[in-house]
Amino acid sequence: MNTQTPRTEFAQALKAIAAERGLDANVIIDAIKQAIVAAFRRDAKESGIEYPEETVIDAEINSLDGGAKVLIDGKDVTPPGFGRIAAQTAKQVIHQKIREAERGVIMEEFTGKIGSLVSGIVLRFDGPNVRVDMGRTEGFMPAEERIPSERLSQSQRLTFLLKDIRETIKGREIILSRADPAFVVKLFAREVPEIGANSVDIKLISREAGVRTKIAVYSTTSGVDPVGSCVGQKGVRVQAVTNELGGERVDVIPWNEDFSELIKLALAPAENLVVKINKKTLEAKVTAPEDQLSLAIGKEGQNVRLASKLTGFKIEILGVPVEVPTVEDKKEDVKEEKVEKKETTKKTGKEEIKKEKVIEETKDSKEKEVFIKEEVSKDTQK
Repeated sequence: MNTQTPRTEFAQALKAIAAERGLDANVIIDAIKQAIVAAFRRDAKESGIEYPEETVIDAEINSLDGGAKVLIDGKDVTPPGFGRIAAQTAKQVIHQKIREAERGVIMEEFTGKIGSLVSGIVLRFDGPNVRVDMGRTEGFMPAEERIPSERLSQSQRLTFLLKDIRETIKGREIILSRADPAFVVKLFAREVPEIGANSVDIKLISREAGVRTKIAVYSTTSGVDPVGSCVGQKGVRVQAVTNELGGERVDVIPWNEDFSELIKLALAPAENLVVKINKKTLEAKVTAPEDQLSLAIGKEGQNVRLASKLTGFKIEILGVPVEVPTVEDKKEDVKEEKVEKKETTKKTGKEEIKKEKVIEETKDSKEKEVFIKEEVSKDTQK
């Protein structure tokens, strides 16, 4: 009897179910046979009969009613009442195969979404790991993909990066992330239309999840401000990203192909920096004014660490030494002040004398002018 080419009612029903669920009927039949053999071995062991592994045990399915027989070396050894066990086993296998097939279809659907943002609800916690309800299936966020400072609660709806689909002992598993740098990139792509239109590109990113992120952006279209596009009017766009990240700070800087300039920009908010780079060793020495040194380094070295990750250069920051005036310097300063004051006083005195003289001369001139006018007047009257 050829069970691999089903033509009976049982086989036709099985074939219809298989077609509806997108399954292979022959694969289901083979799975049922394997399950029946396993059930027979287990049932025999419970009865005190144990067959060696090398014993060839086979199962045969009746294509009319789906009934099963167990064969050893072609001999029927089906125990009484085993038909009920075989029927239950067949039912379980069919349901299992249907679930696997449906899960396979879902997984294929999500495979096309790897690297995209997805939404889900926190279902439960497996220690530090998180199980997420994604509607038709579950997602898994390992501890290392969580934002360290973020506190989650059951039934909380969140956005995730669909990072990967991994093969596990239990089958394929959807891996979600909120700590990956790509998560921030996708959030900006969602908030900034210019990124979706390919007018603005995020060239580089470095991130310490939950604390701070730096991105270097570039405009591919003239007239489009890449930093302004990402920040948004009154900072509304970058704030939306920050809110999704639970308050994580995001620095947006313009990308520059000159690595010296890029390193300066990456070390913001520090200013007035002098950068010397070695492209062969990918090392950079940065000289910072004393009042900018702590800003360049950042809290616990965070700013320079992120700048280093962003640019790919090992950055060493050096402070410009501030000269402390000695006692001799102070004496010299006082001496110079006295001389300067004396010269200023002399100069001012001379200017006053000159001023008085000019005033007097002007006064005399006026008096003479008045006298002449009076004399002319008298002559006229005569």
